[in-house]
Amino acid sequence: MTATHDLSIISLIGQASVLVQVVMALLAGLSLVSWYWIFRKSFQIRAARSKTNGFERDFWSGGDLNSMFQSAAAARHETGGMERIFESGYREFTKLRSKSHDNASIIDGARRAMRATYQREVDDLEAHLAFLASVGSVSPYIGLFGTVWGIMNAFRGLSNVSSATLANVAPGIAEALVATAIGLFAAIPAVVAYNRFAHDIDRISIRFESFMEEFSNILQRQLR
Repeated sequence: MTATHDLSIISLIGQASVLVQVVMALLAGLSLVSWYWIFRKSFQIRAARSKTNGFERDFWSGGDLNSMFQSAAAARHETGGMERIFESGYREFTKLRSKSHDNASIIDGARRAMRATYQREVDDLEAHLAFLASVGSVSPYIGLFGTVWGIMNAFRGLSNVSSATLANVAPGIAEALVATAIGLFAAIPAVVAYNRFAHDIDRISIRFESFMEEFSNILQRQLR
């Protein structure tokens, strides 16, 4: 068995201590789960942005609000977040207008309905972002723990060697450093994805809030 083969990644993982192997397996699992959510969130945010663009285009083209409401209500589970905000606000508006003549309470009720739907939509977009943030912040420390433990084992093994050389200690240190490398491999994509998704969700939520204000003004004009 050559020295090159001894220091290959597969060999180093196989020769590592049980605890370091457990750390590596944990980090690999966290990395796989984080990549799953990275792809899921990427598709979800892209779909939310696309549906928001489509609804804004249809809404500001001057279509009839009743027709748009009926269309949104008929396909509620297929519409985007902004369309569901519109549907909930207009539904509450028509319900309150038939029961009350107080314009302020009607608009306030429509705003509350839209705000509740807005919160649900943003919560859905932000789901599992905390997991990516946790992976990004904790993985390097988990890898560092495995590295420290592996280096301790490597130096402990030198106590039985009369003359310590680099050849004696290098494999043990290399095994330990693999844990840090895997920790960074898990952390870096999670941090980058979290920052990107948080930015995209903030922009979408701002568009939702702007729409709620503009739609509230439209409803006020209808009451007048």
